[in-house]
Amino acid sequence: MLLIAIYHFEAKIISRGTGRSVVAAAAYASCSRIYNDYDGVTHDYTKKRGNLYSEVFLPFNAPPEWQDRSELWNAVEEAEKTKDSRLARELIVALPIELELDDWKSMLKDFIREECTDKGMCADVSIHDTDGHNSHAHILLTMRPLDDKGKWQAKTQKEYLCKRGDEEQGFTAAEFKAAQAKILWQSLRNYAAAFPTKIPTLYKKNGLPCVMKLWVTYAAVYRKCTERSTAMMRLGWLSILSLMD
Repeated sequence: MLLIAIYHFEAKIISRGTGRSVVAAAAYASCSRIYNDYDGVTHDYTKKRGNLYSEVFLPFNAPPEWQDRSELWNAVEEAEKTKDSRLARELIVALPIELELDDWKSMLKDFIREECTDKGMCADVSIHDTDGHNSHAHILLTMRPLDDKGKWQAKTQKEYLCKRGDEEQGFTAAEFKAAQAKILWQSLRNYAAAFPTKIPTLYKKNGLPCVMKLWVTYAAVYRKCTERSTAMMRLGWLSILSLMD
């Protein structure tokens, strides 16, 4: 009889909004006991059987104490403040029964290094097999990237998609708002140059010098752009690109 591995892959988001805790998920996957500082609940899965291997993998800039999964996932819980926060990604992948434990570990380590830690994610990996016929791996991944000092950054950055004709271009929020401010600033300067005689009545009445003054700064324009970022979605991305050069 020829045995053929059956492929199975499942990806989930662990979120407080669905009543889940990443500390609980880590305790379950590793068959361990972990206390959750966030809600004061201890999750004890030490009686669970079938865990063959567990290990935490960190990117180079992560604090070394996060090698302890309790420290890692409590740090994640602490970083998230809202009741519906997304805490982690969870991958469940079937492992081919034709291979041995060392082969599974080698495969997973290569995958974690190339697709997770090299891209800034912390990973907590466990291999389960209770009966010799259902070998699979639980992989927990952090949502937030880390900066060079090992501090959490924002999970994602908004991207604005601008379209002109059949061409499209995406910009991060920071790039888009900077370009937007530059466009508005240039428009104001052009207005001042084109209409030098539009001087406030107050200047005329008080005999003040007839000098056109621009009562806004670039910083003020940028701030206003940040507040009304969606207003520039009508602009073509080619115009934005030319102004960002």
